[in-house]
Amino acid sequence: MLLLTTKELQDLLIKKREMLDLTQQDVVDLTDSIITRQYYGMIENGERRPSVDVAKMIGKILKVDWTIFFEIKSNQMLRKKDLA
Repeated sequence: MLLLTTKELQDLLIKKREMLDLTQQDVVDLTDSIITRQYYGMIENGERRPSVDVAKMIGKILKVDWTIFFEIKSNQMLRKKDLA
């Protein structure tokens, strides 16, 4: 299982969105406006994590596995590993 850093997740979300020629607002509109553009921006910037339902929607829209939102290597995890 591939674990992404927060920065790698950010880069992936932006890259996939741009490859599909979508704006952040387009992604929001494709979720039937269940989320706001501001909230999606926070997800894309790594400031928020979506709920499972929202992650599934975004994953379907951007053609990525929705579990990537929950498989993130945090700095804390990395530090614990380095100390072991």
